Amino acid sequence: MRDFLHSVVAKRAISSTRVTDNTAQVSQIIDMQGFEAAMFVINTGTLADADATFAVLLEEGDQANLSDNGAVAAKDMISMSSAAAMTAAGFQFDSDNQVRTIGYIGGKRYIRLTITPANNTGNADIGAICLQSRAGLRPTVQGTS
Repeated sequence: MRDFLHSVVAKRAISSTRVTDNTAQVSQIIDMQGFEAAMFVINTGTLADADATFAVLLEEGDQANLSDNGAVAAKDMISMSSAAAMTAAGFQFDSDNQVRTIGYIGGKRYIRLTITPANNTGNADIGAICLQSRAGLRPTVQGTS
């Protein structure tokens, strides 16, 4: 009854990396087939720049390569705060060693997350995983990627 492990699947979204400029960090494309919901978990390490900001974008589509991508509508995203989901997931230079989340409840087959720095000239350690839930079949099976 308390088994969380067999009701979710964790997927690598953005491998932990050190960003030293304003290059957007784009996640793996996540296939939602068999799942009704997903949550991206963004983790920050040290964010060395004194004025950097990091905007978050969630995209969706039905093509495997997301050639039909579009920004996810606000009604298809959820957050743990009263702020809009993408705003709540964003962070800035003084958000060292924190976690941000953004949930997806839309109906498209594929999704991806992009984190775009601005004013970043220092070292920014970030990474993200995607937790998929509400599987059509249980128990879920965890892959390695």
